[in-house]
Amino acid sequence: MEIINSRRSVRTYKDIKVEKEKVEKLLRAAMQAPSAYNQQAWEFVVVEDKNTLKKLSETSPFSKPVANAPLAFVVLGNKDNMKVPGCWQQDLGAACENLLLEAVELGLGGVWMAVTPEEDRINYIKNMFNLPENIIPYSLIPIGYPADEPKFVDRFDSTKVHYERW
Repeated sequence: MEIINSRRSVRTYKDIKVEKEKVEKLLRAAMQAPSAYNQQAWEFVVVEDKNTLKKLSETSPFSKPVANAPLAFVVLGNKDNMKVPGCWQQDLGAACENLLLEAVELGLGGVWMAVTPEEDRINYIKNMFNLPENIIPYSLIPIGYPADEPKFVDRFDSTKVHYERW
């Protein structure tokens, strides 16, 4: 529970490269996510090049923090692996959350930036990476060592809990 409580949306990062072994641990965590019918329709582009990160930061008005991150993951769905097409977004959502929780475990921080379902964002990333037709951009996750210590905010709200009936 501590990792869950420690996770925060981190948008500012120290100018420190994320070690390759940590990048692999993040990817391994993402790929351990539950997946409908075990379809595992996820794909990832790992971006560390400063020029590419700058271009990625222009995906949407909300993606500006990517420019100053040492690392970003472009999370993608692969239509060819979608045995249960209606569930791919749930699968990738679980993969993103696993990645973000592992980031906390590794002393890193990140933020989940939506790409799907916004067509302009989807097309921007498709064009930027020259993605094949079967690959759908889902989200963008910049990662790095947090510039500031993330603060805990208790989001529990008992008024949103209903037992046995509404």
